[in-house]
Amino acid sequence: MKRKVILVTDGDRVAQRAVQRAVTNIGGRCISRSGGNPTPVSGSEIVELIKTAKYDPVVVMVDDKGSPATAEGERALYEIANHPDIEILGVVAVASNTPGVEGIKVDFSISCNGKIVKSSVDKQGLPKKENILYGDTVDIINQCNVPLVIGIGDIGKMDGKDDCEIGAPIITKAMEEILTRSGYFNGSKKEIRGKSKNS
Repeated sequence: MKRKVILVTDGDRVAQRAVQRAVTNIGGRCISRSGGNPTPVSGSEIVELIKTAKYDPVVVMVDDKGSPATAEGERALYEIANHPDIEILGVVAVASNTPGVEGIKVDFSISCNGKIVKSSVDKQGLPKKENILYGDTVDIINQCNVPLVIGIGDIGKMDGKDDCEIGAPIITKAMEEILTRSGYFNGSKKEIRGKSKNS
């Protein structure tokens, strides 16, 4: 049985707290050791940690610490997403101001006001006109076959609108949308976009 995983492309201290709160909100398990800036453990190590989690969904953080190159977080993401024992339910792609990145086409985004928007968002969670999201740990998603990519601003921040003290509502909503659209909540697979992000 493949483990059901949500990937989040952020892992700094503030993001970790918000992700952990959101995972509690959705009733999942968080691989806390995947948190860090940059990602402190390899993709293969994270896979082994996922396998020991008590139940699904399992949420994993990956982070390149602002590097536009393929660094620790993206390498881990690629390894996890392409592992035969892992089923990726979706990726929460986090916007940053990193220059020189390719970006990723999102299916939709969650704005800083908790609204679903068809476009991408910036680091503050404000909607943009285009649907390409730019971040330091997102380019590798173009090389992975994942069913859903949701854009979001800086996790745990966004001028306090995703603060842990108010329940980290923006990242929580992104995870809830992944679970709903994957069919995880009702036990039956809904139709989701399963084609490669290269197509």
